[in-house]
Amino acid sequence: MPFWPPKPRSAPALVSISGAVVLALVIFFAFHTRPPREVVVGETAPGYYVRRARATVRLPSIPPDSAGMSLKRLDEIDVIVERGIKEGGYPGAAVVIGRDGGAVLARGYGRINWAESAPSVDPDSTIYDLASLTKVVATTSAIMALYDEGVIHLDDRVSRWIPSFSGGLKDSVTIRQLLTHRSGLPPGRELWRQMGHPTAARAAVISTPLVKGCPPGSCYMYSDLGADVLGFIVEAASGERLDEFVERRIFDPLGMTSTTFHVPKEQFGHLAPTGAPRGRVHDSNAAALGGVAGHAGLFSTASDLAVFAQTMLDSGAYEGRRVFRAATVKLFTTRSAGTRALGWDTCDSANVRATCGRYLSARAFGHTGFTGTSMWIDPDRRMFMILLTNRVDDPRVRRPALVIHDIRADIADAAVLAVADADRGAPRAEPKFRSANPQRWQEPESRRKPRKRRALKRAAVRRKKHATTRRKPRRR
Repeated sequence: MPFWPPKPRSAPALVSISGAVVLALVIFFAFHTRPPREVVVGETAPGYYVRRARATVRLPSIPPDSAGMSLKRLDEIDVIVERGIKEGGYPGAAVVIGRDGGAVLARGYGRINWAESAPSVDPDSTIYDLASLTKVVATTSAIMALYDEGVIHLDDRVSRWIPSFSGGLKDSVTIRQLLTHRSGLPPGRELWRQMGHPTAARAAVISTPLVKGCPPGSCYMYSDLGADVLGFIVEAASGERLDEFVERRIFDPLGMTSTTFHVPKEQFGHLAPTGAPRGRVHDSNAAALGGVAGHAGLFSTASDLAVFAQTMLDSGAYEGRRVFRAATVKLFTTRSAGTRALGWDTCDSANVRATCGRYLSARAFGHTGFTGTSMWIDPDRRMFMILLTNRVDDPRVRRPALVIHDIRADIADAAVLAVADADRGAPRAEPKFRSANPQRWQEPESRRKPRKRRALKRAAVRRKKHATTRRKPRRR
């Protein structure tokens, strides 16, 4: 049940009054209490629902040269991904590269787990735990849809929709600040201690105090709790559970039939394991919230996400099905605060730690997930790249986080370098991929303190020494 159940919509019984008043009441309640009308796919007016897609929709496969890309350069992605498997970073992966409305590469690598008898990865059927990709594919999308319909506004205070989210500076937190991770909420809390009690876990999220010294809007702090609160707002504004709303409003119209918070048992054989019980989300805090959370809990295939990515490239529509207005897509994917857009991250290619590589444009937007997932979309080059892995399933390498970081960035670089037309915008020299030096993945983590901390410590020692040597004698 949603945390804030929808208000009953049944009309009161009409009393015997004058004919004119009766007629007025009948017309009024007929308009306000009728069930949502089924409409043509793509309509977005409030009070309507989109007819459920009857079949799975797939992005068409097209030859790379028809999209201005080099097949030889795209084949370098095979080497990159397979190197990650060989070195023990993950048992398998699904990759889709799309450009100009089609998939120029859609391949599965390795197996869904380390067993030799395990099924091979298939981008169409292998289901992955998306982890934090949930934040953009589900939660941000739901906020976009409600914004489209005029139900919510970005500068609405959270307390308007969740009255118990109040007290002190929490009264001033807005939806916009939640989307840009500038609400002042901490990164997370131990909701897993409330396992089996989702209502208590929700209450814990809402009662979380803001971080001292970080009033709303003043500092960036990536927060799972902020995404969870956004999910609660979706439920309060729509009168539906988050999973039900995004299924009806986003996934069904696009034919994303494998995208769900609840993997059916008959699909467990296609589910890439993460170490959690089969069918349960890997993130323990999301599990404590009942498996449906704003920050994690969504499962999908690479092919389903390819349709979603193409929808974002096509300004919110796919094959005549419009789920977002074009202006809304532009608003939510444009940098708003630092490198963050609304819900989405954007590519900071100058940052050596960026998972989007070195060549995506400044307008590129995307997100990553802890389980080893990522999606980057570049409107300037009309392309996207999707990587799904289950790198949390018993990795056999010392530094699995470094493996997936390098693989994500290398796939993005290889995809851009495969562009052969005028929109390439990248050097034509031989690429230097991070994964070409896999020895780094086996090196033990450095025990040295970060450079900044060491510098601060040296400065403190110098100040103390200076104060000791120059201390003036006390006057008696």
